[in-house]
Amino acid sequence: MQASRLKAAVALAAAAALAVGASGCAKSERDGDSGGAKTGGTFVFAGAGDPKNFDPIFNDDGESFRPIRQMYDTLVQNKPGTADLQGALAESWEHDADGKVWTFHLRKGVKFHDGTDFNAAAVCFNFDRWYNMKGAAAQSQMLYYMDVFGGFAKNESADAGKPVYNKCEAKDDATAVVTMNQYKGAFPGAFALTALSIASPEALKKYDADTVKQNGDSFEYSAFANEHPVGTGPFKFAGWDKAKGEITLERNPDYWGEKAKVDKLVIKIIKDENTRKQELRAGTVQGIDFPAPADRKALSGEGFQVLDRPAFNILYLGFNQKNPKLKDLRVRQAIAYALNRQQLVQTKGPGGTKVADEFMPDTVLGYAQDVQKYEYNPEKAKQLLKEAGAENLTLNFYYPTDVSRPYMPNPQEIFTVLANDLQAVGIKVNGVARPWNGGYKDDVQQFGKHDLHLLGWTGDYNDPGNFVGTFFGRAKVEFGDQAMTDMFAAITKADGTVDEAGKKAAWEQVNRDIASKWLPAVPVWHAPPAIVVTKDVKGLIASPLTDERFNTVSVG
Repeated sequence: MQASRLKAAVALAAAAALAVGASGCAKSERDGDSGGAKTGGTFVFAGAGDPKNFDPIFNDDGESFRPIRQMYDTLVQNKPGTADLQGALAESWEHDADGKVWTFHLRKGVKFHDGTDFNAAAVCFNFDRWYNMKGAAAQSQMLYYMDVFGGFAKNESADAGKPVYNKCEAKDDATAVVTMNQYKGAFPGAFALTALSIASPEALKKYDADTVKQNGDSFEYSAFANEHPVGTGPFKFAGWDKAKGEITLERNPDYWGEKAKVDKLVIKIIKDENTRKQELRAGTVQGIDFPAPADRKALSGEGFQVLDRPAFNILYLGFNQKNPKLKDLRVRQAIAYALNRQQLVQTKGPGGTKVADEFMPDTVLGYAQDVQKYEYNPEKAKQLLKEAGAENLTLNFYYPTDVSRPYMPNPQEIFTVLANDLQAVGIKVNGVARPWNGGYKDDVQQFGKHDLHLLGWTGDYNDPGNFVGTFFGRAKVEFGDQAMTDMFAAITKADGTVDEAGKKAAWEQVNRDIASKWLPAVPVWHAPPAIVVTKDVKGLIASPLTDERFNTVSVG
């Protein structure tokens, strides 16, 4: 029940132990052999963008999840270096024959950072909190909740559907029983989602966690989210200096699992890629994420440890069909033919990057080998535009700034290449650059201001619903595709198929139809992202899910 279908290539066991070099670092009284590694000191990691906040349920991006996953735990988690599942706050779990009732046997003796007890009542408090969200809180990018659970106790948005979640019962302190209204292929993998981390009920109540205010196109979050996040993880929150761009976490000496080897973890926000690289070389940070493809060989040659993760991700170019021209399938197909994705892979992609034909990697159940493919063909693109009466098409192409994503290492460069391809077939492009957590995601996912946009996904668990279902499983402002009810129905049917063979066949047909009949976006590439650390860092385990935990890291 806990086995993943991810192929063995995803496992990164060989990266579990990193070479250690001679370099001085501050030591604490806790220094011991620790497998030959020093303990104590500070690990400084360069983040590529500002976090949104530290309340897990209100987040959906890696820069926010990086500090969150150090402070919180989930019921289950991914084994380091893989997409396989193992126990976390729940030591074990099982479900009934229909896949609707999930029983979690919880770890005993665990405390939240505020000293309160973790138990089944705390688990149920969190599930019920998510389910009963309303007002601005329910509208504020609860993307993961909606993708997994579909709707709330009282839906206030047309995008919300029938809720999957039904109830949670604390049978005793160590047993939580979660009942669903229907089977969903996301489970049990979704229980490992960082967004579904378990927070302290007392802290959530004390710091008004559910008080979210909408201010124009953005949202303002609570004191819990910004100043007092409380989980059970190996690190505790010590401060967020927004002026300096630094998030400071402290070692949790009472952690139930492997205790952190460093006394302090600092995530230093450095939005410029070249500056991150300079500070790595200067030694002011010990780790960076998502180096530019051209920098990998150089950094490795300089003695830095460059760890590639398998490409368990997808970059896509999305269409907003609120634009009447983009409602025409021929126009969307013309754009697909206009893009020289192979050249983009060769010039801008990390080594090992592949052109994507579907919206999930070929290691995931339901990948179809016979989907319609859109090879680079500018003449075909021009012909389709002419047939659709869209020869003088002008499109607003949104792309993010102040961020580097696993599937999108340099958004500006990717935008430039794709925009040039579009202009070459006669499409006028208005580029619109917006900060990732300063308007971009709201503009494209909440308010639908775009015509075209760049987004993508790193898989959170190994199930087709986590890719295709996440993107296209319900009506979204992002694609303006509320009218594509047949696509929604097909995805819902595939996700609800319990039989393994039937599930595989259903998802394969969904992928065929997405490519030929619906084309809500163009898959661009699968890119293996890297993480880089200095030679004196030991114990970092690279994850195909970018799910690195820093409690195993030592410096010096």
